[in-house]
Amino acid sequence: MENILSGFQAEIGSISSDIKILQEKSMDMGLKLKNRKAAESKLAKFVEDIIVPPRMIDIIVDGEVNEEYMRTLEILSKKLKFVQIDAMLKTSKALNDVQPELEKLRQKAVSKVFDFMVQKLNALRKPKTNVQILQQSILLKYKYVIQFLKEHGKDVHVDVRAAYIDTMNKVLSTKIRAYIQALEKLQLDIATSNDLIGVDTRSTSLFLRGREPLKNRSAVFALGERINILKEIDESALIPHIAEASTKRHPYEVLFRSLHKLLMDTAASEYLFCDEFFGEQSMFYEIFAGPFSVIEEHLNTILPNCFDAIGLMLMIRIIYQYRLIMSRKRIPCLDSYLDKVNISLWPRFKMVFDMHLNSLRNANVRTLWEDDVHPHYVMRRYAEFTASLIQLNVDYGDGQLELNLERLRMAVDDLLVKLAKLFQKPKLQTVFLINNCDMTIAVLKEAGPEGSKIQMHFEELLKSNTSIYVEELLMEHFSDLIKFVKIRASEDPSSGSSERPISVSEVEPIIKDFGSRWKAAIELMHNDVITSFSNFLCGMEILRAALTQLLLYYTRLSDCMKRIAGGSSLNKDLVSISSIMYEIRKYSRTF
Repeated sequence: MENILSGFQAEIGSISSDIKILQEKSMDMGLKLKNRKAAESKLAKFVEDIIVPPRMIDIIVDGEVNEEYMRTLEILSKKLKFVQIDAMLKTSKALNDVQPELEKLRQKAVSKVFDFMVQKLNALRKPKTNVQILQQSILLKYKYVIQFLKEHGKDVHVDVRAAYIDTMNKVLSTKIRAYIQALEKLQLDIATSNDLIGVDTRSTSLFLRGREPLKNRSAVFALGERINILKEIDESALIPHIAEASTKRHPYEVLFRSLHKLLMDTAASEYLFCDEFFGEQSMFYEIFAGPFSVIEEHLNTILPNCFDAIGLMLMIRIIYQYRLIMSRKRIPCLDSYLDKVNISLWPRFKMVFDMHLNSLRNANVRTLWEDDVHPHYVMRRYAEFTASLIQLNVDYGDGQLELNLERLRMAVDDLLVKLAKLFQKPKLQTVFLINNCDMTIAVLKEAGPEGSKIQMHFEELLKSNTSIYVEELLMEHFSDLIKFVKIRASEDPSSGSSERPISVSEVEPIIKDFGSRWKAAIELMHNDVITSFSNFLCGMEILRAALTQLLLYYTRLSDCMKRIAGGSSLNKDLVSISSIMYEIRKYSRTF
């Protein structure tokens, strides 16, 4: 029994050993299977990455460049990149067989897409082609072509890029040059070198005014409806053939806005297209070197002959507005160009402004003078010109412009005083100053609250001259009364301090004279005011001030008489204060 058990134990040990061997073989086989699967997976991936299917060859070699061609190019690009990544792959015999075929396909693809791009670029050159529609609806569909060339055909990519830059440079330059030529036919000349504030209108021959109709001369100094261009800043550009059909002509700033609106829209579209299609923004500046040059050449022709200060300031504001619009769109491509235009506009504006300033400083006073106390045309020009520039500075607060306007104000002040002095009578001098100040204030008020600084100056001037005129007017009709009140009425008869006390005989002629003709004198004053002052409301205000001052003088005379010994004997000759008040109110009602 023991022998049987020993033999059984030995067999069990042998079986255990066999199981262990089988386990080891199983593990070894499992590892080999895993390794084979991993190798198979890598090999399959390798084969898939390097294999060139016949369908792909057919599409690359014979297919049309379309969306399917783009997808095939992407697959080819992946295969070309794969064979370049790992140096170990270069030892593969399979790769050595496939690589020449891949290279042939690369060359064929590069050649084919180059021809395709040349064809599309030629389409851009055709007359009446809408470049933006062609870019957006066709070229952008094939933007992968550019990426493929950049990665697998660098030399050809450089050629395509250069060809596109050259094409667009010429196409846009031609279009903008043609647009400028069309706009020039619509231009309305506003000002010549003789249209200055201080130039005598009679010395400027109408035959020297070029194409500008007489009715447009007011636009030289008055802003009027021209400010609407800033409210229409983002309106579409003018279409020349439609605008020309209407026979309407436009001031240059309208054409300037239209040109720069077209430039802004074209530039923004091209900038974004270059970024999306070529993946670079810098080439925009190479494309637009031509269009910028065309516009600068145009401006260099126009600006030296532009004597329209208001038009120049409108152009400066247009450029400012377009910079804001481009900034809000976050498109910086026109920043340097707009800065350059702005820098060229300011010196020209300053030069024309200084011509106006010097025309006032160097004006021939005797030539300008007219024997007429109503507002002088030079002052009206000044008022309209200043109001226009103030209005164009409302939202900008340009300190330099304010300083220049102050210089202009000082020059016109000096000229106004010189013109006034040519009137022989002081009263006429004062009337002339009042009329011109009143007109200037009325025009400046239309420019809004920003005119307050210059406006306040003329209001002070008006106030001081009104006081002078009131005294002159009263002295003309009531000189004895005023002299007596100013010299004698302040004396106290009871104090005895006066060398010669006021007597009834001294006052009686004054009171009787006043009583006999005060109504007639006031009527004369009224007629004088009506004929002297252009602004009826201003004249009535002055008349009321004169009558009020007269009432004060007469009240002082009445008070003085009460203090004179025996003055009561003249009470019967006194005009009651209420009668004078009634007369004042009567004239106030006409006011």
